[in-house]
Amino acid sequence: MTDAALSVTQSVVEQFAERYLNTLGCDIDKQDGRWSVIVPEGAETDIASGQLTLVCSTDPDEVGDEKALHPESPFFHALLEEASERSPTGRVSVTAADTEILLPSWIVQSEVSLEDAEFIPYYDRTALVALFKLSVETVSEYQTELLRAVAVDTRSDEILPELSDTLLSRTLPGQEPIQCGPTQTGPDAAKQLVKHIRATVVEDIQPKIDEVHEAASRSADAELEEYRRLQQQRIEELAETRTSLVNRIDELSESIEESDSRDCRTEALKERRELKAELEEVASKLESHRNRREQGFPEKQREIRERHALEVVATPVTLTEIQYERGEVDFTLANQTVTRTLTVGYGSGVGVTETIECERCGAPLSEANPVRLAERAIRCESCDTPYSIR
Repeated sequence: MTDAALSVTQSVVEQFAERYLNTLGCDIDKQDGRWSVIVPEGAETDIASGQLTLVCSTDPDEVGDEKALHPESPFFHALLEEASERSPTGRVSVTAADTEILLPSWIVQSEVSLEDAEFIPYYDRTALVALFKLSVETVSEYQTELLRAVAVDTRSDEILPELSDTLLSRTLPGQEPIQCGPTQTGPDAAKQLVKHIRATVVEDIQPKIDEVHEAASRSADAELEEYRRLQQQRIEELAETRTSLVNRIDELSESIEESDSRDCRTEALKERRELKAELEEVASKLESHRNRREQGFPEKQREIRERHALEVVATPVTLTEIQYERGEVDFTLANQTVTRTLTVGYGSGVGVTETIECERCGAPLSEANPVRLAERAIRCESCDTPYSIR
């Protein structure tokens, strides 16, 4: 198992890089987003030995000739690939003893106070965390590359967004390495779970896909408009050439009729035949260009659209199998007049696993609609008047 099998943000990138470089025996001196790294001779890595400077920034001016360290930087992806090749899979355990109880947002954002929280585990469950590298690109140019990690329960296919973050909290630099063992999920089951996760991560990055698609569409439209402009210019040039040829042929016809010299007539007839052949060719080109214009230049449109078409590739990098506990948690909540214990489904490292509804209006509690307490009742923020269970 590698630290890479986690949600990826700038802070996570830095944590992963620091920990991985430490495992290689590197010395790291960090100064205001610039890392001076000394890679020892004989380290098991493709990174060249000696001194290396990393800049934690996406600004090319700040990075300069050094190596950038951020979620989309080539150096980070090289580290990730190297680490994943060493340990692409592994199994760890997350228990109640390992983690603090995760409070739901509808408690965190509420005005009630939490008097106590007690988790009672009933059974163990297994989840799979897959880290995906996603590239969103066009045929003509690279667009962007992303990393996303998603956890899924192997039995229910339930997506567990908090679990990979919980795993991350146990892999920060300075902490003891997590003990891991071989995975127990079979190849066929893992393949199906990875397929399920792939669909989820692609759905999660849909806004980014839409953003790239809009940019590609704008580029395609601009290129097509420029092509139309050039073709219109070509049509006008051909039309002018045709008019010039017609006028010249008319002039030659007049000169042939008026000429008394046999040689001059012969020369003019020859030139007129050549000009008529050229006129026929120009007229054919002009008609072809106009027809293509009327049809909207379908072949060119197809060529441009294909070149700017999006390709989304989701590649699994690491798989981490996690054994975690599920059961119930008792939240004891209080305000100035009421104390109430609320029992809800819960998973270690996962958080609350069920939706809690307002006992008055039935609306689900959420970050935007946090819990409130009335006498012997659970209410939501959107309820305006007190309510009591009779």
